[in-house]
Amino acid sequence: MSTASPHQDDASLRPLLDALGAFVFTKDESGRYRYANAALLRCLGKSEAEVLGSTTADLLGLDAAPQSVAHDMVVLVHGQTLEVEEQVRWPDGQQRTYWSIKRPLRDAAGKVNGLCGVSIDISERKELDARLQEQRQLLDVVLNTIDAYVYMKDEHRRYRYVNTRVAKNLGIRAEDAVGKLDTEVLPKEWADQFWALDKLVFERGEPVSGEESHTAADGTVLHHWSTKVPVRYEGDHVLIGFSTDITELVRLREQLRQQAITDSLTGLFNRRHFTELADKELGRARRHGLPTSLLMLDIDHFKRINDHFGHPTGDAVLQRLGSFLQEQLRSEDVAARMGGEEFALLLPSTDALAARLLAERLCEQLANAIGLLPDGSAVTMSIGLVTSESGRERLEQLYAAADEQLYLAKQGGRNRVCG
Repeated sequence: MSTASPHQDDASLRPLLDALGAFVFTKDESGRYRYANAALLRCLGKSEAEVLGSTTADLLGLDAAPQSVAHDMVVLVHGQTLEVEEQVRWPDGQQRTYWSIKRPLRDAAGKVNGLCGVSIDISERKELDARLQEQRQLLDVVLNTIDAYVYMKDEHRRYRYVNTRVAKNLGIRAEDAVGKLDTEVLPKEWADQFWALDKLVFERGEPVSGEESHTAADGTVLHHWSTKVPVRYEGDHVLIGFSTDITELVRLREQLRQQAITDSLTGLFNRRHFTELADKELGRARRHGLPTSLLMLDIDHFKRINDHFGHPTGDAVLQRLGSFLQEQLRSEDVAARMGGEEFALLLPSTDALAARLLAERLCEQLANAIGLLPDGSAVTMSIGLVTSESGRERLEQLYAAADEQLYLAKQGGRNRVCG
């Protein structure tokens, strides 16, 4: 093999090599330049005559390019071809990073008598990679610190990413979830519930938000508010999901809803909610021609109970009556505390005879209840009853009629049903 480099034999290659943005060079067996293209000469700040015959150490100093010098020796001494990263400090003080390919040149006998090389400046790419790595690390810290479940899933239901919060909830390492189907890392029931919202994202091609719920292994119902955004990732359609645990918020919301519709002392519905439910039930009765009965109940001599035994005992009697009514009624019946010691019962699909039988049984069982008052005396109540045969009457009319019957029961001696 010739000791000369190809571009030395063919001057027509020089314009091409000089036009390259990379450094192209050859060196002899002592590491002295035999050729340097224009790009390398510019960075060295020297002419071709000044460069040829000099070593890198001669031109830049011993400490400016120690990696390059060391790599040259590996090629020249051991005859190895290297593809390596090198750092060089130039005369103007700039330190740059290069990707260099160096291979040995051999004479006709196969002995190494030099090297040829190409060095490409990768400084900007290295800096960009470093910034990207910093950003990835920062993003990783953020995603693994925020109080949310963050994940990426493709349209085939495979996870592409999960943060540590998701992984911890799944009971696996984050890397073990990547590439797996949601049904492989979640109970199928959970996975199918989550996929319902995921599917909308892929079908619509736009962000979707909504509440998601599932039952944990211990029976606890967990609630999340999820926002899922469609994106393109590595050429595929995927979604990025952010889910926040709102279980406590849902519990508080339900608690507030219950407080808004129930009587805090007895646990029965309050007057306002009773009215709403009764109006709906009467509407249903009108549509289907069904009978509906309304009972108005009032504890007899309740003021005397409060005055004689104290208000705590009076409250206890009201609470016990609330529990008593809930125990005796059907699931479709509606019981409410209307105020003070007055209660109301709405009995759907119940005619006058069935309503009277229930009312009389309630009066009897309450009168026979033991332990309601400290002295063992009985607590009784009076009941006014009215029935709408087909729901034609308005609630106000039924209420007024039942209240009138309640008044008659009181006037008639109490502990009785009128209507």
